[in-house]
Amino acid sequence: MLRLLASTCARGLGGRGGSRRLVSRGRARPVAGLCDPSRRLSRQASDAPRNQPPSPEFVARSVGICSMMRLPVQATPEGLDAAFVGVPLDIGTSNRPGARFGPRRIREESVLLRTTNPSTGAVPFQFLRVADLGDVNVNLYNLQDSCRLIRADYQKIVAAGCVPLTLGGDHTITYPILQAIAEKHGPVGLVHVDAHMDMADKALGEKLYHGTPFRRCVDEGLLDCKRVVQIGIRGSSTTLDTYRYSRSQGFRVVLAEDCWLKSLVPLMGEVRQQMGGRPIYISFDIDGLDPAYAPGTGTPEIAGLTPSQKGGWSYLPLSKPFLVPASFLEHTPFLCFACFQLFTCKMEALEIIRGCQGLNVVGCDLVEVSPPYDPSGNTALVAANLLFEMLCVLPKVTVA
Repeated sequence: MLRLLASTCARGLGGRGGSRRLVSRGRARPVAGLCDPSRRLSRQASDAPRNQPPSPEFVARSVGICSMMRLPVQATPEGLDAAFVGVPLDIGTSNRPGARFGPRRIREESVLLRTTNPSTGAVPFQFLRVADLGDVNVNLYNLQDSCRLIRADYQKIVAAGCVPLTLGGDHTITYPILQAIAEKHGPVGLVHVDAHMDMADKALGEKLYHGTPFRRCVDEGLLDCKRVVQIGIRGSSTTLDTYRYSRSQGFRVVLAEDCWLKSLVPLMGEVRQQMGGRPIYISFDIDGLDPAYAPGTGTPEIAGLTPSQKGGWSYLPLSKPFLVPASFLEHTPFLCFACFQLFTCKMEALEIIRGCQGLNVVGCDLVEVSPPYDPSGNTALVAANLLFEMLCVLPKVTVA
């Protein structure tokens, strides 16, 4: 099925229950391994064992195999509630390549992730058994065959009752993934974050590349078109009616400029009502974010969403006089005495994903990370964090 690094929890550090002993100043002392059961959380959804990412308090971040969040790597999805899966494919790109290296780089940056989400109250590893299933063995010389291989692997994952969280790879991969998911769940709703709608019919005579996946999904009836929302759309186009086809199919298209200077919490409230309780899929193209925050991608577009901040004006009435530094006044000519204008944080990407809490999410992907254009690793780091946020909104995860 999947070609994997050979590693399981039973074969953690030291090979004996995941622990070993080191000698320090002549004395042997125990050192917790990656899969030390003594560090499992005590409060769990059931008595079934849960995989637990190692804490940096006990295991150095540079230790262990390069899996997502340093989770165990598993050869099959059997017994898993959710799994991270890499699809290192980029032969469907139209501009800058390199997304084939995305899964590996996202895994490398995921070493910074921890097990809980204090902002939302989610502790996913208490409720889900999660592992890394490695990468789909794609055919880098044949896009059609790669789609066949992806579909076949995801059919097995979905049939096992496991929710896939995919590390891309270019956006072509979403098409065969949705083929497998719709085979089990029927047409699904879609929350699609992207700079582009990916609804082209063909390019250079080809009907399959990263600009066409959702057109192919519509053609095959994989989407419940009345429950599709595309957020962050922007950029130049070849026509003025570039959104016409999507909207004619019933899609809700939310342009990037409609997201500027505001919170997206109200929008996501409407999206939750639109999606209802039926299955939905989350597809997040990293180029939905502004390239200032995620430069490592193949088709960047300016003026995009942000991962955790967006400027918006709010007003704080003043109840008593206060002193303002002269340096602030020098750069703030619009300051008035009636109110003090503050530049507030609007968490657009996080608001979108966290806004999916409570929905019947049956799969997710994060695509189009291109490490060759991401020398600092920031794009992959953002991607790893967004995948963790997706894990936190899966249906079995109960927030505190």
